Amino acid sequence: MPRNNPILTYTNTMFYPLAPRTDEVKTEDIAHALSQMCRANGHFKSFYSVAQHSINCAQEAEARGLSVRVRLACLLHDASEAYISDITRPVKYFLEDYKKIEQNLQKVIYSKFGIDNLTSMELRQIDEIDNALLEYEFKNLHHQGFQKNPPPIFSLPDVSEKNMASVEHEFICLTRQIQEALQQLKGTVRIEAQKAI
Repeated sequence: MPRNNPILTYTNTMFYPLAPRTDEVKTEDIAHALSQMCRANGHFKSFYSVAQHSINCAQEAEARGLSVRVRLACLLHDASEAYISDITRPVKYFLEDYKKIEQNLQKVIYSKFGIDNLTSMELRQIDEIDNALLEYEFKNLHHQGFQKNPPPIFSLPDVSEKNMASVEHEFICLTRQIQEALQQLKGTVRIEAQKAI
């Protein structure tokens, strides 16, 4: 696909949503954009950002005892929205081209962070957490859930209205913290593999 019609990101990066490259993906851009985007297409009773949702998803993954990879993926599962925004689920269902663009962009983002080989089980865990948080958020921020028997939540999600800059900073710090944990884990695996030789 031709690399035309870029967007200019927060870090002054020329980013091509239809033909993205990993070197153009920046944590700072993702954190900044997502911290200023409201969940539920802006229909919650108070401002609650996609970045805050993502942080809560990562913390929920940790509370469930899931892997570092899944924690990082939960934090980044909506990162494509930093570059192409989002569309409500009922409408997105009919937009095949949009979904393909979103999936490709998300794959590039995961690749940037070294988690592009997520298994079907890991992807299912991410979806389960995303959906559980969605129900929790609507119940607490819209005072109305969708399900009679909502899925359990193992963490204590913070859905209070927070300053955008503070959420942006928290997102960046958590990204780096989980990345460091992932690198340490990979280093441990390499050492154990060398010992086994």
